[in-house]
Amino acid sequence: MTAKPKSREPRSRRPASDIEERIRLRAFELYEQRGSDDGFALDDWFQAEIEIRGTKMLGSKAKQDQRRTG
Repeated sequence: MTAKPKSREPRSRRPASDIEERIRLRAFELYEQRGSDDGFALDDWFQAEIEIRGTKMLGSKAKQDQRRTG
């Protein structure tokens, strides 16, 4: 039996995982709550990811650690 080759489709054409879909939907909600003001896509995505995954982003953790040792 041969191994199934990995998909070579661009990431954008592959179906999103359930968690990615939930993050995407929450990010859009945040965008709408702000009055559909453009220019904050990454902020919305990161906030949604924090809310959905229930964790802080790695950059925030690194900044916190730096403050404690600094």
